[in-house]
Amino acid sequence: MSKSKILFRLNNVPDDEAEDVRMLLTDNDIDYYETSAGNWGVSMPAIWLKDADDYARARSLLDDYQKNRTVRMRSEYERLRQEGKNKTWTDVIREKPLLFLIYFLATALVVYLSVRLVIDIGDMSNS
Repeated sequence: MSKSKILFRLNNVPDDEAEDVRMLLTDNDIDYYETSAGNWGVSMPAIWLKDADDYARARSLLDDYQKNRTVRMRSEYERLRQEGKNKTWTDVIREKPLLFLIYFLATALVVYLSVRLVIDIGDMSNS
């Protein structure tokens, strides 16, 4: 058995996709383990192969899965769009208006402070 090798990073991966990848590996008798982001969220969450010799086969299976998932997700999106059921920005704002307002104000504050800092530095250099 050779050393382990990373197969799939789990950063920003939907739970259903991560579960599909786990099932894909299990169904094909490929040994793997997972690492998490850790308590502070600074480690790399990923799925690793226990044996790097399985990488080519696992990568091929994963590539096929991701191609199929892409087609499935695009067709699902298109179906929802045609039915008028896909989420828009206004839907998101209506669902959580307070959260939207907080994010909007925080963003506006960061932009204001950034612009103000540049103006103040420019005024100091002109003096």
